[in-house]
Amino acid sequence: MKYYFTLLWMAVVNLVLAQNSPLSIYTKKEKGIEAVQKDSLFSLQFQFRMQNRAGYMSTSENDFTPDSFEFRVRRLRMRFKGFVYDPRLTYHIQLSFSRGDMDWDGTQGSSINSSPNVVRDAVINYDLTKDFKISFGQTKLPGNRQRVISSGNLQFADRSIVNATFNIDRDFGFFASYTKNYFQLKGAITSGEGRNSSKSNKGLNYTGRVELLPFGKFTAGNDECEGDLAREKTPKFVVAGTYNFNHLAVRQGGTLGNDLYSPTDITNLQFDAMFKYKGFAFYQEFLSRTASEAVTINDLGKTRAVYTGFGVLSQVSYNLPSNLEFAARLATINPSKEVYDNALYPALNEKRLEQWQLGVSKYFYGHRVKVQGNLLYHITKDLKYQTQSAQWGCIFQVELGI
Repeated sequence: MKYYFTLLWMAVVNLVLAQNSPLSIYTKKEKGIEAVQKDSLFSLQFQFRMQNRAGYMSTSENDFTPDSFEFRVRRLRMRFKGFVYDPRLTYHIQLSFSRGDMDWDGTQGSSINSSPNVVRDAVINYDLTKDFKISFGQTKLPGNRQRVISSGNLQFADRSIVNATFNIDRDFGFFASYTKNYFQLKGAITSGEGRNSSKSNKGLNYTGRVELLPFGKFTAGNDECEGDLAREKTPKFVVAGTYNFNHLAVRQGGTLGNDLYSPTDITNLQFDAMFKYKGFAFYQEFLSRTASEAVTINDLGKTRAVYTGFGVLSQVSYNLPSNLEFAARLATINPSKEVYDNALYPALNEKRLEQWQLGVSKYFYGHRVKVQGNLLYHITKDLKYQTQSAQWGCIFQVELGI
């Protein structure tokens, strides 16, 4: 296999270096390497990125003995984008290669998604007009902004615990978006089982999102990354809401998590807002989830539940002209009573989590080359028995990509 990859690589190099190469090769700032066929029948944009991480969690808030360490390649991605035949017909492919990036642990309890998730995005797009685009394939649902923002464009090492618990992730199906200067409309009808599922039931997943931009569009996609690296010259603000209904969901998070013992209907409501001006950025989101049957049970009496409830995230930052950024975050998730104090299922006891974080990031080449340090204080509250525990943690991460 290695031999064939070597031959393929040599063929690509020879093609690029050939004097009469049919391709025009060039680079774009923070957009990787791009090749365009000289007769303009196709283009290929290639990017890679990796996140190397070291982390620590204490045993408790008073005992700094390590409870765990994290030393790993958190993410390793390759992305391919471009057009084929017509500039209006585009594609987006994203592949993941590190173990932590392929959701190995998240697929062990799912029969419809039991293999490593190498394929994250595989979607075909067509621009019907300058403002109206339709898509078919596997990609992110139009959910909360922090989930839709690339993990490579975050100002902390990871997304918040709110996103980790309530996001609607990726799915396969049909997508559409309509964009104007002061608003965006997005929608999707998808399978509901999540990415790389091996089968689908008769229920579908319906998602709609509205975004309002009262001061107009952000500078050069600055609403698609955290922090104000563009240092907006005039105030920019966006407020948005998402409604998602997953009919006959078979996994605990709808598109994510272990298999439920019986299908249930899951509804997600999501609201978020973002403000940026001269290096200052503020982000706020509220995510909630309900289910027609939050608790499912098998023939042996074991339960598997949907984490119903809500989460709130607040995030604020300031980016100095030197691109040294300071950020703070407060995130909480709160279970509904049916999953922590249910008389029919006394063993079921989901916890309330609260996390405070401070972050420092140094951007050398935008989000493509950066060093990040996070300090966090994590609180676990048992609402049923009114007890609480806490831990300290820290993360050091280097991101490198093109």
